[in-house]
Amino acid sequence: MTPDRRGADALRDAGFGVYVHWPYCESICPYCDFNVHLYRSVDESTWTKAFRSEISHHARLLPGRNVDSIFFGGGTPSLMSPEIVHAVISDVANAWTVTPRTEITLEANPTSVEAGRFSGYSEAGVNRISIGVQSLVDPDLKRLGRRHTAAMARQAIDIARQHFPSVSIDMIYARQHQSVESWAGELRDALCSGVDHLSLYQLTIKPGTRFGSLAKRGKLRGLPGEDLEADLLEVTDELCSRSGFPGYETSSYARPGYASVHNLIYWRYGEFAGIGPGADGRIVYNGSARRTHAISGPADWLRSTETTGTGVRLVESLPPDVLCQEYLIASLRLREGADLDRYTAIADRENAIPEYQGLVTDGFLDVDGRRLRATQTGRPLLDSVLRELCPASPLPGPMGRERASPGLRGDESLPGTCSAERNSC
Repeated sequence: MTPDRRGADALRDAGFGVYVHWPYCESICPYCDFNVHLYRSVDESTWTKAFRSEISHHARLLPGRNVDSIFFGGGTPSLMSPEIVHAVISDVANAWTVTPRTEITLEANPTSVEAGRFSGYSEAGVNRISIGVQSLVDPDLKRLGRRHTAAMARQAIDIARQHFPSVSIDMIYARQHQSVESWAGELRDALCSGVDHLSLYQLTIKPGTRFGSLAKRGKLRGLPGEDLEADLLEVTDELCSRSGFPGYETSSYARPGYASVHNLIYWRYGEFAGIGPGADGRIVYNGSARRTHAISGPADWLRSTETTGTGVRLVESLPPDVLCQEYLIASLRLREGADLDRYTAIADRENAIPEYQGLVTDGFLDVDGRRLRATQTGRPLLDSVLRELCPASPLPGPMGRERASPGLRGDESLPGTCSAERNSC
């Protein structure tokens, strides 16, 4: 067996997912730098045909896969009709093996029109909804550029609970003029809302966004300093844990049994096919691990799928040294940490281990058997820890939620991959 094949086999051990990107939003949030475009009327038959063509293309590359997760991300996937969603799910099931245990998630915004579609999505096969609540404070929702109110968010959660066995919400904290006390009260309300999973992200100001432009001109006031950010993270962990939502990843909290399969495939460094404009994938093809990237512009992507059968424009081989470094960057976000035996298999070198002893001595990492984990001290500083542990590997930059402290934020993606679960704009 070749080295590349051994590393690729280790990649497949962490599961297989299908990520479907819908690029449209009704408006662009001032903090968002995802691949999103303003929604106009679309030809649903054209989009359905394009998604089907892309699924067929990937099925030829990746035969015999068992699908652990299908994830409709965006953008705002709840702008898709249930008919498109059903067609995609059906084609994925025809291409690969989908079972009743396959997690099928769709991101939604809590407007009344989109919430009214929940019944249709459930009938189409969606069994998990992820709602972009972002805040339960009306003035803050307005400041974040959201189109819904706190009352609409609560109503959407109530409707979702009637239709889906698993309900997740996204919220953003470390917002302008936010105190620890106000965030704690807001988070308690969210934890008591009947949801099963929370993705809790710290607000990050990114270049190229409206917030980024305002900050550059000194017109974005009231953002927290590093000490307040650390306090907000601490109260987030404490309240979620006390409420029966232990954190399983830096920004993800869930009732026991409700951790996102999509998230776990991503952070355990598994395999996934990226479908749609700008969607990235991490696949095993012809015995080697590869990264794929699709054309970002919706019109160009549609044109490519029509003429060539696929919108993928880049396929890059991933050598074992890149694989093992990216595995560390991903897996150390998880509370379960990195499996050192798996690291050795991916690196394809006997007794290969990362140089972690200094970070253990300093109290930032801990080794328990063959598991390497970030400590309570190391988690808020995970970005700095990873820079020291993986100095040769690029860490998430402007496209993620990274700041100097405290740690990597919820939607960072590894170089060339789609993000882990993070909600619609």
